[in-house]
Amino acid sequence: MSFIVNSPMNIILNQELLIRITAFAGGMLLLLLWEFLSPRRIFHPPHRWLRRINNLILIAIDVYFVRLVMATASVGAAAIALGNRWGIFNLFPVPYWLAFILTIILLDLVIYGQHVLFHKVNILWRIHRVHHTDWDFDTTTAVRFHPFEILLSAFIKLAAVIILGAPVVAVLVFEVLLNVCSMFNHSNVAIPLTIDRYLRLFIVTPDMHRVHHSVIRRETDSNFGFNLPWWDRLFGTYTPQPRDGHEKMEIGLREFQGKNTVNVLNLLIQPFLNVTRQNSE
Repeated sequence: MSFIVNSPMNIILNQELLIRITAFAGGMLLLLLWEFLSPRRIFHPPHRWLRRINNLILIAIDVYFVRLVMATASVGAAAIALGNRWGIFNLFPVPYWLAFILTIILLDLVIYGQHVLFHKVNILWRIHRVHHTDWDFDTTTAVRFHPFEILLSAFIKLAAVIILGAPVVAVLVFEVLLNVCSMFNHSNVAIPLTIDRYLRLFIVTPDMHRVHHSVIRRETDSNFGFNLPWWDRLFGTYTPQPRDGHEKMEIGLREFQGKNTVNVLNLLIQPFLNVTRQNSE
């Protein structure tokens, strides 16, 4: 009985939240320090610290909201799928190592597809634009999402995990990678261009993703990847560099400017505002 209680599966499920919080907090602190010591862009908008604090308050609301609404997260869904023999990897004799690797890759593809969808469907864009109304680009931008988007994303991941029959550990690794990589590619850290050129062949770099936060719409509608950079190249949504250069490019959305993009209460009601999306050039 003690073996069952202390099995690796139960240990992972019991420690999932601790593992994710530790990775999140550690990654956030390291990247904030890196930004302070070696920033890519020197930009000091008004209310810059208030903006960061409100971004962090928003992620706290997101976590509470999702935990309140959802009975289980994607890691728990993977355990349920395993116990009930649901999903492709539980129904067919796929080697564990292959199922592990495919889970990381395919879940990343799902997140890419979800991101594109949130840009193309108007009602979804109204939820997602909270993320894009940030008028600066740093590590805290990575956690600036409306609770509705976080909840929808959680349901999409849960469905994908069950359909795949994804291994529990692989799902946990993916969730940690998604959080850490998202903070990294939103960070305002300076990486030498020669290193960035090769690094973006394997992961999404800050210079690659910053293009996605440009006020220019054709740039906003590109570089959708969060972890793996391959999908943008494969599906023709890749923009190598911003038109105005990284130092001079304007971040955010033309239709949302000023201090109304800072306060968390304004961010929460933003999806309900009927504001026409501008085609900035």
